[in-house]
Amino acid sequence: QVQLVESGGGLVQPGGSLRLSCAASGSIFSPYVLGWYRQAPGKQLEVVATVGSTGRTMYADSVKGRFTMSRDNAKNTWYLQMNSLEPGDTAVYLCYFKNFRGPDSWGQGTQVTVSS
Repeated sequence: QVQLVESGGGLVQPGGSLRLSCAASGSIFSPYVLGWYRQAPGKQLEVVATVGSTGRTMYADSVKGRFTMSRDNAKNTWYLQMNSLEPGDTAVYLCYFKNFRGPDSWGQGTQVTVSS
């Protein structure tokens, strides 16, 4: 099973930026999908962005133009660059590995708080 560890969360002022990391360990075989999700207090889990093993990305409308996914293949790490952060982006961010050849995996989450 793929293990995921997120990092990079923190407290940032509105308009600021953060870069989240999702480091994966274990055997990774295509096809797969890596997704960033978030859950704010009292709200449902929502998808933020996903990238497939083909490199195709998808972004939620609420983050388009502000968030960007990337990957460091050598480190098996995916990143979520978050710019122009808004208070509405405050949530626990989790990465999720959809494994079409085995069990899926979730990371433990990292807190992002956008506040002045």
